[in-house]
Amino acid sequence: MEKTSTGLQENVAGLLCYVLGWVSGLVFILLEAENKFVRFHAMQSIIVFGALNIIWVSLRFIPPLTLLIGWLIGGLAFALLIVFTVKAYQGVMYKLPVAGDLAEKWLSKPKT
Repeated sequence: MEKTSTGLQENVAGLLCYVLGWVSGLVFILLEAENKFVRFHAMQSIIVFGALNIIWVSLRFIPPLTLLIGWLIGGLAFALLIVFTVKAYQGVMYKLPVAGDLAEKWLSKPKT
């Protein structure tokens, strides 16, 4: 495993991208300039957990749905957190179909 610009092993940094949801993803996308593995996991974390967070917040304005959908979103977020952290720690570039594709596309754009 390679070291990253943060000084961490890339699998540990990849795991940490998911620990606090989109917030930790944002931290690592800002701190890690070179390592594609870590940047991919950081971007996927931002996309997946950011989208779930936006959905959860917007549902708070529809009270009958808040409790049921909130539990479903929470369960989904927890399951994804477990899968993502385990896969990242194993050194696997595991990606969800849409979010992973978006993360790869964003990371492949040339920097201006």
